[in-house]
Amino acid sequence: MRKRQRRLGSIEDIVLSLSARGMTHGDISAHLADVYGSEVSKTTISTITDKVLDGMAEWQNRPLDPVYPVVFVDCINVKVRDGQVANRPIYIALAVTVDGNRDILGLWAGDGGEGAKYWLQVLTEIKNRGVEDVLMLVCDGLKGLPDAVNTVWSDTIVQTCIVHLMRNSFRYSARQDWDAISRALKPVYQAATVDEAEERFLEFQEEWGQKYPAIVRLWSNSWAEFVPFLQFDREIRRIVCTTNAIESVNARIRKAVRARGHFPNEQAALKCVYLAVMALDPTGKGRARWTQRWKQALNAFDIAFDGRLSAHRN
Repeated sequence: MRKRQRRLGSIEDIVLSLSARGMTHGDISAHLADVYGSEVSKTTISTITDKVLDGMAEWQNRPLDPVYPVVFVDCINVKVRDGQVANRPIYIALAVTVDGNRDILGLWAGDGGEGAKYWLQVLTEIKNRGVEDVLMLVCDGLKGLPDAVNTVWSDTIVQTCIVHLMRNSFRYSARQDWDAISRALKPVYQAATVDEAEERFLEFQEEWGQKYPAIVRLWSNSWAEFVPFLQFDREIRRIVCTTNAIESVNARIRKAVRARGHFPNEQAALKCVYLAVMALDPTGKGRARWTQRWKQALNAFDIAFDGRLSAHRN
């Protein structure tokens, strides 16, 4: 009987691992039959993956740290078959801890029409799990989010993601102009001061405004959330100018989502994303490398934000 129990445990681990990679229940069943000679029905596979729901709920409600230097909020679009197949957003909040580790705070499903009320609910949930302070929140044009942030944490700086701002700029321009536009905008986000950034942006408008007025409007409308990071030194700028923190996570999740195609309902989509999150960096080696890269930035954060990080260490 013990051998049988170990075998079942092994099959469950394999099923969860394959599900985390985005394989459908039918694909998993066929894979187990081909590779292991095990006949496992799609119903059994569904039962196995449903066992993670309790763990997912516990993870989504676990206590969090009292302070985070940075929280990145981003979105993964999934296809959900609700009458007809439609794109639905799943929002991911990824934080950097005071020790420099990445920590995914949670997953939240939306319908694409989210506003300040929705984000107030999400951020209040995070606060109620123990988060007393967030130094900077980095996001990309999520409607209503900037308005909700300071209702929950009054001193948090909301920063537009520069990489997303650049990518959105390219959407309004011809591919052959991308390199030139990138070179023209670089002096704007690398400016030493806000005044210098404004001067460089005026130069960009003179050069490209007539051909691509939509890019000028994009940056003008995002300006209030673009400029905050310009007051900080290079180490902090490097952090908020890149989305490497969350893009590497999202790449793994998107791979699983694309492999799956579409989901029968919202819960199935959340379950797939959760399993992909749980499969990230199982050895912990990535976490060690990440910590090393963040040490200088964390020191800069603590100085720039008047000791708000170290105040929560004790």
